[in-house]
Amino acid sequence: MSIQNEAETIITQQYLKMGIQKEVYDFGHSIEAGLKERFEQIDKMAEYNQLKVIHAMQKNKVSAECFNQSSGYGYNDLGRDTLEKVYADVFCAEDALVRPQITCGTHALALALMSNLRPGDELLSPVGKPYDTLEEVIGIRPSKGSLAEYGISYRQVDLLEDGSFDFENIKKAINDKTKLVTIQRSKGYQTRPTLSVDRIGELIAFVKKIKPDVICMVDNCYGEFVEEKEPIEVGADMIVGSLIKNPGGGLAPIGGYIAGKRECVENAAYRLTSPGLGKEVGASLGVIQSFYQGLFQAPVVTAGALKGAIFAANIYEKLGFNVVPNGKESRHDIIQAVTLNSPEALCAFCEGIQTAAPVDSYVTPEPWDMPGYDAQVIMAAGAFVQGSSIELSADGPLKPPYAVYFQGGLTWYHAKLGILWSLQKLYERNLVDKSRMC
Repeated sequence: MSIQNEAETIITQQYLKMGIQKEVYDFGHSIEAGLKERFEQIDKMAEYNQLKVIHAMQKNKVSAECFNQSSGYGYNDLGRDTLEKVYADVFCAEDALVRPQITCGTHALALALMSNLRPGDELLSPVGKPYDTLEEVIGIRPSKGSLAEYGISYRQVDLLEDGSFDFENIKKAINDKTKLVTIQRSKGYQTRPTLSVDRIGELIAFVKKIKPDVICMVDNCYGEFVEEKEPIEVGADMIVGSLIKNPGGGLAPIGGYIAGKRECVENAAYRLTSPGLGKEVGASLGVIQSFYQGLFQAPVVTAGALKGAIFAANIYEKLGFNVVPNGKESRHDIIQAVTLNSPEALCAFCEGIQTAAPVDSYVTPEPWDMPGYDAQVIMAAGAFVQGSSIELSADGPLKPPYAVYFQGGLTWYHAKLGILWSLQKLYERNLVDKSRMC
């Protein structure tokens, strides 16, 4: 037996030992064998983005002193200030705000909106309904402190049935009150295609031609380091994201970022702290080294998550499920949507992801009334950082068409195990067409 065959036998035995049935493993192995060239392309993109991050760190003279802890006011925090310069360079921005005081992606988005909009302004979404948790921020669903309560109106233009922009109605929607256009890169709890950076650039150019002074903000969550370019390079004034997604590399324990035009970032800083203080205060509280190290390894971690998403797309497409993106489409974020068509299949999929987790693998996820959502949501995530969706996770609302949204995996091997376990749970309960696995 060759060394390669011997290694493969040992690996197969380990999967079987962990509870994956031979039929499930063999099916997954056959799918993986056809993805070698695709995975090599992902590795090349990771290499490019890794070099980009290292270059930004070298340019800004990151030193061991940058990892020192600050407390209290956080005046003259070298690590914090240097990290924000690194982020600005990585994302081709004039300035950046990167803080542990930004608690999550929704907080980062709310901060960016509330700091750059004023009473009487109008917010426009030309890509349809935003992610569920933003509905209360905007005031689509009434909530205390929403933009609507401050006299900021909202308008949206849905995508056309084929997923393209409705340019005619976008043009009609832009008016004298339109101050900020928000573009959600990823799909959220929808089965629309994720927007590529080039498509985002096309939309921004169209909007700017109609109203040059409008602020174009991109919700960049789940998209960082997936492509060669980032949205600021195609005209975005501001991009927003969470550090417990792609850019935190699985190490950041909390935090968010806003990068873009200096004025937009300064407005956000004054809103985060207070007028007159802005970026000058905000202690790093001992987490700054994890922010640096997480950013350093983010391109490689993102690549592993991308491989997992593509693996999932090809497996479930072969089994007859509708998947977005499909197995061959280009990728613009790490999220894989699979329409499972029943609550039983949705719950089984999430149980499989939980079973594969290094943390809390023994618990069973249950649907619950999660704050910010209009239906019960089931979430699977045995993560080292609570809520971290760059780690292996899956979730979905318990409502038709019962689509699950799979993302993350700090390594490709963990993502692979998670997908195999999701299939194992469906296989055990006869929720898949087993004849398609032959």
